[in-house]
Amino acid sequence: MTSAAEQEQLRAQLDTLTTEAFRPELAEIDRLETVEIARIMNGEDAAVPAAVATQLPRIAAAIDGIAERMARGGRLIYVGAGTAGRLGVLDASECPPTFNTDPDQVVGLIAGGPAAMVTSAEGAEDSKELAAADLDALGVGADDTVVGISASGRTPYAVGAVEHARRRGALTVGLSCNAGSALAAAAEHGIEVVVGPELLTGSTRLKAGTAQKLVLNMVSTITMIRLGKTYGNLMVDVRASNEKLRARSRRIVSLATGAPDPQIEAALAAGDGETKHAILAILGGVDAPTAARLLSESDGHLRAALEAAQA
Repeated sequence: MTSAAEQEQLRAQLDTLTTEAFRPELAEIDRLETVEIARIMNGEDAAVPAAVATQLPRIAAAIDGIAERMARGGRLIYVGAGTAGRLGVLDASECPPTFNTDPDQVVGLIAGGPAAMVTSAEGAEDSKELAAADLDALGVGADDTVVGISASGRTPYAVGAVEHARRRGALTVGLSCNAGSALAAAAEHGIEVVVGPELLTGSTRLKAGTAQKLVLNMVSTITMIRLGKTYGNLMVDVRASNEKLRARSRRIVSLATGAPDPQIEAALAAGDGETKHAILAILGGVDAPTAARLLSESDGHLRAALEAAQA
């Protein structure tokens, strides 16, 4: 329980944050027609990509650092509380089926643990010590990257995670939606997507949440492109774990090679269903064991393996 003085200090701090600002022009929004409220929200959301665009050089620099570390075995670890934490866990959970990553390569930590994904545990966000303990449980080290996510940029759990990770030698990224944030200052790569006050005062699951989702999409997707998880814009490392993904795998091989269906089916069968292996076998004119060897020697980069096959 915080004291009255601590509560007053926190209130004064929130009063300085753009994401917490009150918008008097929307004070009677509840009187408007539903379609008009929807138009206002849609207009608010339309401004988010432009705010992200101002941070593209910083986002790209962070991605290059992340990819460099992941190429030598490091992990990408998202850390946040509430909505920010849930967005990190969501992005991490999409990487295994999309890019065939191991579950421990991209990790999402949320204050309060997995239960906080569906049940509010907002009080957990106030502990820097909890963040340090969660990272220590993962054994964070120099090859890892820790991305702290916080709309306000002041959340103790996210700031504490970045500070602790930096002491452990990890690369650190701070993603917030306020300028001059403590989170960005604590990280080597500070990304501040300033989207302005929310439609509902302080409801940062709205524009701020959308901005964070857009940036996390870039971080994971472009990192995986840099790691050779794609061939052009095809997801050649997709994990065919269900019928839809198996159909997508066949379609990807078809788009990449233009081969007839029987040849695609044979290549996939010989390569244990691995899309990338099948493409290399067809385009490179090699058998499945040779395709596996060439991909291993090229660290999974299909273009490099194709060049080796055609040399």
